[in-house]
Formats: sequence, C-alpha cells, structure tokens
Amino acid sequence: MALLSVAPLAPRWCVHKSLVTSSKVKVVRRTMSTSIRMCQITTVSGEGVQRRIANHHSNLWDDNFIQSLSTPYGAISYHESAQKLIGEVKEMINSISVKDGELITPSNDLLMRLSIVDSIERLGIDRHFKSEIKSALDYVYSYWNEKGIGWGRDSVVADLNSTALGLRTLRLHGYPVSSDVLQHFKEQKGQFACSAIQTEGEIRSVLNLFRASQIAFPGEKVMEEAEVFSTKYLKEAILKLPVCGLSREISYVLEYGWHMNLPRLEARNYIDVFGQDPIYLTPNMKTQKLLELAKLEFNMFHSLQQQELKLLSRWWKDSGFSQMTFPRHRHVEYYTLASCIDSEPQHSSFRLGFAKIFHLATVLDDIYDTFGTMDELELFTAAVKRWHPSATEWLPEYMKGVYMVLYETVNEMAGEAEKSQGRDTLNYARNALEAYIDASMEEAKWIFSGFLPTFEEYLDNGKVSFGYTIGTLQPILTLGIPFPHHILQEIDFPSRLNDVACSILRLKGDIHTYQPERSRGEESSCISCYMEENPESTEEDAINHINSMVDKLLKELNWEYLRPDSNVPTTSKKHAFDILRAFYHLYKYRDGYSVANYEIKNLVMTTVIEPVPL
Repeated sequence: MALLSVAPLAPRWCVHKSLVTSSKVKVVRRTMSTSIRMCQITTVSGEGVQRRIANHHSNLWDDNFIQSLSTPYGAISYHESAQKLIGEVKEMINSISVKDGELITPSNDLLMRLSIVDSIERLGIDRHFKSEIKSALDYVYSYWNEKGIGWGRDSVVADLNSTALGLRTLRLHGYPVSSDVLQHFKEQKGQFACSAIQTEGEIRSVLNLFRASQIAFPGEKVMEEAEVFSTKYLKEAILKLPVCGLSREISYVLEYGWHMNLPRLEARNYIDVFGQDPIYLTPNMKTQKLLELAKLEFNMFHSLQQQELKLLSRWWKDSGFSQMTFPRHRHVEYYTLASCIDSEPQHSSFRLGFAKIFHLATVLDDIYDTFGTMDELELFTAAVKRWHPSATEWLPEYMKGVYMVLYETVNEMAGEAEKSQGRDTLNYARNALEAYIDASMEEAKWIFSGFLPTFEEYLDNGKVSFGYTIGTLQPILTLGIPFPHHILQEIDFPSRLNDVACSILRLKGDIHTYQPERSRGEESSCISCYMEENPESTEEDAINHINSMVDKLLKELNWEYLRPDSNVPTTSKKHAFDILRAFYHLYKYRDGYSVANYEIKNLVMTTVIEPVPL
C-alpha cells in the first residue's frame, strides 16, 4: 500500500448556493448553508489531486511498543490458584444457600444473596458462577411480592435497599418484576422520602434506587421519578462523604450509569471499592476470596489481551494501514472496547474481529467523508458490490490496498462464523456492508453537492452509515452461540433493537461531531437538519431536543433487550446491546473516535495495558 503524503494548500473559501424547493416535502430543501465557511483542501504528492482531510491525530500505540508488552500472569500457577479460589467461592455461596448461620439468617438472607450476586457480577467473575447465581435469584424471586422484599424471608416490612437491588438484578436476569413496587416507598405527597440525616445505610439504599432507575422501560413514570430523586440525593451526599469506597462507588455510578458502563472498567473500579470497604471483607464470610479471585481473573485476562493485541497490531502493520496518513488509526481503541464488554477467554475471534471490522469501517468513513473524490467513491462502491479481487483493477492505488484488506477480512470472518454457525453467513455480511457503503455514498453526495436533507432523511441514512450493523453482525456470529435466521432477524437490521441502537448512536454521536465535521465541509448532521426545519431554534435547542430523543430511545432499548415476552433469549442479544454501550461510552465527553488521546487513552491503559496490583 502506497504511502500518501499530503501537503496543505492555502485555505479556500467555499460558498454554497440555494437549491430549489422539492415538491415532495413541505420544508425548504436547500444547500447546507448560505453563509460562507472555510473548507480545508490538500493535494496529494505525485497525483495533483485536490483532497479534503480532517487532520486527525496519529496512532497512539506504536507497534514496537505493543510487541514489547509482557506479563507473568499467563503462567499455569496463576490458573491453578484461580481454580482453587473458584472452588472456595462456590463452597461459600452454597453454604449460604443451604443453611442459616451467624451472619446469614431469616432476617437478612434475601439481601445477602442479592449482595453477593451483585458483587460477583461487578467484580467481573460471574462467568464461573452461573448456576449459583440462578439458584440465589430463584430463591429471592420466590419471596418477591407487590411491595417488593425486606432484608430476609421473615421480614414483615419491605426495604428500599433490598427492593431496589432486587428489582434491578431480577429484571436484568429476565424475571418479570414490576417497577410499581417503588410506589410503596413514597410519602403521602407522592415523593420519595429520606431522613434529615443521611446515614450510610440510607445512602446505599438510594444508590441502588438510582441503579434500578437506569433499567427503566417506556412509560414507567415511577422509574423516572426515582432517577430524578436519587441523582439529586447522591450528588448532595457525595459532597459530605470522605474519600472512601462508598464515595468512589457513587462517583462511578453517577458518571457512567448503565448504558455507558463497560463491564471490565467496572470490574477494575469495583476491585478498588471492594478492597477499601470493610463491609465486604467480613472474615467469617470469606468474601475476601471474591476479591482475590477478581484480581487474578483480571490479570490472567490481561495476559490474553496482550497476546491478542500483538496479533491485531501486526495485522494493522502488515496490512499497510501504518503507512496511510489520512485515516484515523483506532485499532487498539476498538480492541479495548471489545475486551471491555467480553472477557471470555474463548471469544478471541469476537474481540479481534470486532477491532478489525470497526477499524476498516473507520478507514472507509474517512475515505467517503473526506479523502476520496466522487469518481473514486463510485468506483469503490461498485467494487464492493462486485466482491472479487479483480474489482481492484480500476481503483486508485490507495483504494486497492484497502479493498483487498476488507475483502480478505470479511471472508476470513465469514469462515470463522461458519465454524460456529454450521452454515455460510457471508451473504449476511455482504448485505450489511453494501448497505453501509450505499449510506456512506449518499452522505458523500450531500457533501459534494452541498445538499441538506430533511431530519428524517438524514437520520434514516445516518443510522446505517454509523456502521453499528456491520461491526456487530460478523463478530457475534463467531461466539459459538447459535444464531438461526429468525434470531438474526430479531437483533440485526431491520429489527427494532437494531434500529433503536443505530438511532441512539447516530444522534448521540452527532452532538459531539457536528462542529468539527461542519468546519471541514460536512454540514449535514442531526443538529443542522433540525435547525433547518425549525428556523427559530438555536443549537442549544437542537441539542436539547436530540438528548430528549435519546433518553426516550434508551428506555425503548431497555425494553427490546430485556422484554420478558421475547422469543429471543437475552443471551442472544447481549453482545449487540453491549456493543452499543461500548460506543455510547465513547461519546461521554467528546467524539472518542476522533479524539482518543484523553479518556479513551486512559481506558486502554487501565483495562488493557496495566495489570491490577495483587
């Protein structure tokens, strides 16, 4: 693949003229803006072709650095220690399940079971205790009633902490529980009640109320009220608390909620919280074994991450991407996201496939949005639809390399998926890829012509051009989970789950990307299209409107993912849902795709590069 060196020319002013009104729509259809704005133009050495580039920062993770990583945690001795701890934790959980004791009694057995399940999941070690978790939750659910539950099976009064934690945990595991139980914790005026003095017990109860409120379904007003109340309460409480395990826990939960939370990042944070808080480390309960196991598991997976990351970095280098100067190089960041949502050792194909596909999608995005000319984009679009190495014949040199890596990677992943699914799935991948390319081509036409679509047109196209579908489909087919056609239809395009996920990511993404994209000539965004249709609105109005849309869509997403009447098990939808969480996390503060040298760089260091101290 040829190295593309670019030399900037003097900036050129671009003026867009108005287009005529379309008879098909009521709003005025015109060019992006009648105002004058600056477009950055570059020329490619040796070609004489003028191109637009975005000047994204370079790759942050040198291949030599990646190849130099080393860790001792792959040694067999660590695996043997982990197996021993798993047995001890199982013994501890089973002892709680079959008999009462000094610490587990009829007056607290429900809350203790829920707390242990919650800790196991947040520490990232739940894969070892699936049957124990199910047994504990079956027991809790057997005592669930219209008012919730108390601390224990003999409790006569429902308890907010137990009920909120139970509502959250049971709902996430597919038990049909109603949020109406929260109505019983309101005072006569219909407000959630709290004491004048904030005790640690009350703070923990409200913390679990907040966590439960994040799993709201559409129309659950009590969950919305719970979120408003608990958010205000916790923000006030944290100002009064000293720095401790509880304050760190509150800070993390308020910052990431549920939809931005990444399981491995949570595990890394909760290891510190669990280790600081004496409530979790009661010697007689042997819960310190949970902490020891969590640290070992974190570091053993860290060893596997380094092996996989070396393979990915070598693929990136050998494929010629390291020589390309115009696209964003985010293969390490994508791998980090994949490993933050799936740390099952046997799912290497998922993590590596996720990173490769999304890196390729990002390169294609930079080609279609900025670097490619219209003639080149038309050639590349036709080549993707032809899907044969001979299709590179008419492509420019830089596109030939990209096309062949795309062709080989998609076909290779289809081969991996066939081993897992027992059938050829290449057509699924090709259909998703062609839809992505067509949507990208449509956006390129808007950029080159200066056309501004309606909000609906833009969002319908943008849901596809985001790339969520192509990046989700092939990786999940390698998981070893059966995905027959009827299940794929429920989680892939055009399912409602997929549509909602794509809408959320496009809307949330545009809030952080529209300004830099507009500065380089990409005017179309949810912001600009909304303002065009609502001339009296400001950018702040548009952003508020879009955030409101996202809030409603997140509740619908919860329902589509967790709905108890679904014919598709939650396990089949989990990775599609978690991939959304991964990308939603990228947009917490900024466009984490393009600006990866702040929070996302820290995420890589915390969850991939650095082990946890034992």
